[in-house]
Amino acid sequence: MRADRLISAVLLMQSRGRVTAAELAAELEVSVATARRDLEALSTAGIPVYPQPGRGGGWSLVGGARTDLSGLSAAEARALFLLAGPVAESEAAKAALRKLVRALPGPFRAEAEAAAGATMIDPSRWGERDKVRPELVDRLQAAVIARRKVRLTYSNAKRERSERLVDPWGLVDKDEVWYLVAGTERGRRTFRVDRIVRAEPTDEPAARPDDFTLAAAWEEVVGEVERRRSRTWATVLVESRFVPVLRDQFGRHCEVVAEEAGRSRVRLAAPTPLDVARHLAGWGALIEALEPEPVRAELARIGAELAARYG
Repeated sequence: MRADRLISAVLLMQSRGRVTAAELAAELEVSVATARRDLEALSTAGIPVYPQPGRGGGWSLVGGARTDLSGLSAAEARALFLLAGPVAESEAAKAALRKLVRALPGPFRAEAEAAAGATMIDPSRWGERDKVRPELVDRLQAAVIARRKVRLTYSNAKRERSERLVDPWGLVDKDEVWYLVAGTERGRRTFRVDRIVRAEPTDEPAARPDDFTLAAAWEEVVGEVERRRSRTWATVLVESRFVPVLRDQFGRHCEVVAEEAGRSRVRLAAPTPLDVARHLAGWGALIEALEPEPVRAELARIGAELAARYG
């Protein structure tokens, strides 16, 4: 829509100070002629913009004029504050939200403020202490933004320590567990922040692939982890009313394949037959494991051990 382009043109001049018709055309993905007409339309409409001809010229806001347009629609503003409001814990984040509220067009402000206060996030389960953001996250985040290499001392799952120099690419918070996605001599690696013993930013510039996006990289990481977590698939029979409980237990590795007279045939997955059996053993006779045989054998062994000890 042309109105969107005109607003974008004003915001672009506001952020860059001066733009040419060619730069505006490239930014808005329109022709140079269309961009020039938009700029002229702004001037005709009374927006304080003016052209400066010659080399190094372009279009600017008179005297560095500012606008209170944020470029957000009412729905976009509401969505932004629903997301940002509950997690704005630091004073800097709260101050940024207050400034953004003031920058919104008048009709949007009340709804945006209401959205910010409509929900809150309590990450701790009942009986748990409040979870605290790891101290290292801020240091690593600063290195990601500054694009500086970081020297890590890392303790793996076996508590074996190693030192390495990495290119920090991004941080991911997955269910209150933080991960650092980084480049190493062996390619991309993912490090649990709670296993990083020490992180020292350096003055060396960090390299990052031109086509890198954190969302795409994390999607690949999740895919790799989920493949490792689903190496063993088992088929079981259970009353259909218990399927939601199985879904809570196995997450995405729970698939209903058929319904049979109030009972569901369900496929479940875990890394090993023993992992599957451990999850199912507590169900007793409520679940019948049909296959594979290694899972049935592990269930029989666990049952025999329990019967021997408690029978």
